[in-house]
Amino acid sequence: MSETYDSWGRLEGPAGGRRAIEGGGGFPAIRSPAGLLPRGNGRSYGDSCLNDGGLLVDMTARDRILGFDAETGLLDAEPGVLLRDVTRLVAPLGWFLPVTPGTQFVTLGGALANDVHGKNHHRRGTFGAWVEDFTLQRSDRSPMRCARDENAELYAATIGGMGLTGIVTRLRVRMMRVASASIRQVTHRFRRLEEYFDEAAEADARHEYAVAWIDSLATGPNLGRGHLICGDHEPDGSLSGEARPARLKVPFTPPVSPLRGLALRAFNELYYRRAPKGRSERVVAFEPFFYPLDGVADWNRLYGPGGLLQHQSVVPEAGGAKAVRALIECAHAHGQGSFLTVLKRFGERPSPGLISFPRPGWTLTLDFPNRGRRTLDLMAALDRIAVDAGGAVNPYKDATMSPETFAASFPQWKRLEAWRDPAIVSDSWRRTALRLPAQATRAEAA
Repeated sequence: MSETYDSWGRLEGPAGGRRAIEGGGGFPAIRSPAGLLPRGNGRSYGDSCLNDGGLLVDMTARDRILGFDAETGLLDAEPGVLLRDVTRLVAPLGWFLPVTPGTQFVTLGGALANDVHGKNHHRRGTFGAWVEDFTLQRSDRSPMRCARDENAELYAATIGGMGLTGIVTRLRVRMMRVASASIRQVTHRFRRLEEYFDEAAEADARHEYAVAWIDSLATGPNLGRGHLICGDHEPDGSLSGEARPARLKVPFTPPVSPLRGLALRAFNELYYRRAPKGRSERVVAFEPFFYPLDGVADWNRLYGPGGLLQHQSVVPEAGGAKAVRALIECAHAHGQGSFLTVLKRFGERPSPGLISFPRPGWTLTLDFPNRGRRTLDLMAALDRIAVDAGGAVNPYKDATMSPETFAASFPQWKRLEAWRDPAIVSDSWRRTALRLPAQATRAEAA
């Protein structure tokens, strides 16, 4: 195989693209001095899905659903299956993905490797919490079953391990029973950030799903205004899991991103006023509720030729409101606005993953057109605020964090390094963990 592979952030890559081989039935016989890396559908924003100078193992062709038990909700599938295709199968039978991120164009293998979270983390935890078991192939041993009760260390290291522990060739994931795929959406428009924090815990207690959109450009008494968007599966809604095609498409990359300056300010103002004052309620299809950006094909081109840098952090609940305000004010101070700013509360349910990103607290996501040094300085400043607050930065959304920020965010990183397959590496791991001293041996990690 030979074509250009990039991350969803579309950051500058090597001339000529990245070489890839198709994932087959075993661990690839082809090797590279720079290592290889299994890759799903490439929806990671940063460089965790890239391996410059080495090889990528494209797993998207391994996309068979091997079975689904409509009585127990257990799905058996290959790692290249898209979440879209899972929903298409299980929704008509009264089931739904228990955890889904903001796009349905993620593979099951990618969801496992990144231990993704969704709008219902406060109830269901991460994707890894629903993975019963998987088959892992490594370069240094025979294929093995990994579960909580078998090869448990590798099970934990692989969930959220960003593909570094081996190649997952098959996995079983338990679905969630639902009344329908339709969502009764309840929206609260709030005027300032403090109102969100006053309402968030109650919203989590009352609803399956809860997340807030924030107007990142509002200042003064309106700083942090936005919408608290909650949802539950509608008892009498549709059971169809069919995905509708994207309604719009961005046909080219503009020379300058329109997602900045006055245009972004006008968009935020209009979007804020789109929701009525106070509380509103309506039934919506699952796609616009979970995947609003999937309706615009190639929307990442709107960030311009420099690409997109996204920053997601989590800070502890105690003192978190102050840290979230500081993160938003930091973007203001650097003169950059976030197009899509999302705030939610992570719950207490722990992940089975070794270095999973979600943990109890508040998580804020900001994204910016990459404007070179100015944006890099902003990302570093955001990292400092999150770490100083006792929080962490999301590695599969990241392309810029320092090794020190990574170590502070994931103090158990040495255990993952000890379980990393010797033939596998990524740009992200080189940039962070492999620049830190004293990688642990497997014996030290056990």
